[in-house]
Amino acid sequence: MDTGSILGPLWISFKLATATTVVLLAAGAFLAYLLVYRKVPARPVVESLISVPIVLPPTVLGFYLLILMGPKGALGKACEGLFESSLLFTFTGIVIASVFYSLPFAVQPLKTAFSKIDRRIIENAHVLGLSPFKAFFRVVVPNSAACFAAAAILVFLHTLGEFGVILMVDGSIPGETRVASIAIFEAVESLRYRDAWILSLILAMVSFSFLLAVNALNKGEHDGLKG
Repeated sequence: MDTGSILGPLWISFKLATATTVVLLAAGAFLAYLLVYRKVPARPVVESLISVPIVLPPTVLGFYLLILMGPKGALGKACEGLFESSLLFTFTGIVIASVFYSLPFAVQPLKTAFSKIDRRIIENAHVLGLSPFKAFFRVVVPNSAACFAAAAILVFLHTLGEFGVILMVDGSIPGETRVASIAIFEAVESLRYRDAWILSLILAMVSFSFLLAVNALNKGEHDGLKG
């Protein structure tokens, strides 16, 4: 067994999941805030676009992202012009793909949490002179802390299990874009079942542990509401 074939993909997967989670907590909170507290033109269309990765086959989403980030795509051209480098087959490329793919797993929990906050509390904060930005961090965030944690865990786990989108966009470059899910697939294809077993077991244990944390957070939130 080659230790590098185990640790390398795991490191990239955890690094990708962490980067995606950080980006989506910020972007998801912003979008959820707009959807709950602001008038958004064509709201049903916006909400459907945010949620579409849940129902869209990963290979379809991966194909569109491949076009978007390719040399002739909008993101691809912008990256070439600004940084003189391609997005495809890079770690940055799989982060962007993961952000699109996991977006609803950040927005939906936060949107639900924000909608449960009594608007009068936020209005009072504005009356007391707090700007919308300060009111968000002093009122909305503390009252949604458990849902922020749950959203972070869901995004992390969803990114950790990505396969189709990453395979379409950035292939399987060792040390760059070969995540654990792709490494498992390749290990099975080459009959390296021991490697596949180890990687699968680690991902399963991590996923189960994080889901236990989500359930504990949800239970604590419900107990708090009952009390």
